[in-house]
Amino acid sequence: MPFASTDDGVKLHYESVGAGIPVVFVHEFAGDHRSWEPQLRACARRHRCVAFAARGYPPSDVPADPAAYSQDRAVRDLATVMDAAGIDSAHIVGLSMGGFNALHFGLAYPARARSLTIAGAGYGAMAADRPAFQQVSRDAADQFEQLGSAAYGPVYAESAARVQYQNKDPRGWHEFATALAAHDALGSALTLRGVQARRPALDTMADTLRTLQVPALIVAGDEDDHSLMASLFLKRALPASGLLVLPKTGHTINLEEPGAFNRAVLDFIAQVEAGRWPARDARATGEALKVR
Repeated sequence: MPFASTDDGVKLHYESVGAGIPVVFVHEFAGDHRSWEPQLRACARRHRCVAFAARGYPPSDVPADPAAYSQDRAVRDLATVMDAAGIDSAHIVGLSMGGFNALHFGLAYPARARSLTIAGAGYGAMAADRPAFQQVSRDAADQFEQLGSAAYGPVYAESAARVQYQNKDPRGWHEFATALAAHDALGSALTLRGVQARRPALDTMADTLRTLQVPALIVAGDEDDHSLMASLFLKRALPASGLLVLPKTGHTINLEEPGAFNRAVLDFIAQVEAGRWPARDARATGEALKVR
């Protein structure tokens, strides 16, 4: 079982399968490295695929210090895993919390990101929604600590943007909810408080985002209400981005619609590698008309 060691002494579990141009998968808050199994099975036929468990998610370490959890630390953890796996650059695929991590990794290490897939990145992403999201995150952290993951995990798994998965695939959703119920309660609480509740709102970063030239695929489910506005904002802000909205789909996109998700990501990666995912033509934005 390979581990990467961070500069603050945390061991991060990762798994690697396949060969070829690397793809690194970054999981959401309610998932872990196992959440990417449908993607590993599909993508490893063409690529070297790496998935890892974030700090706070066993078998990775669960540091007890709240200061050990932040968006910046999560980005550095991703870089550390890539270093341990001997990967200089990779296509980064993230969902929700992992999608934010992918985006911030692209900003911090653009030369190491061959592309960014930013899926389901929305809840609390806009400044107007920030206070409510922060309170919800703190409340959920309290519930994980007070009730434990076994009791509160299934409640969290049945949120408004996850019932779509439950309705489409009850067995898959039950597997997802069961895994969440076994998460470390302290790690979940500290992740909610340190990473989720403290990450910056995307619309406060607009000028920085407009400088990011890394090819990006933004993916959202049309019934994941919190992600739709943020995904459209990212499409408009990131110069080399495309937006895919999957119909009748919620937040747990990669598990809820694995076929559509896999096809979209693999096609995106192939276009990037072929040099066929350019920045948006200025004529498509209306900017060119202003100078005529």
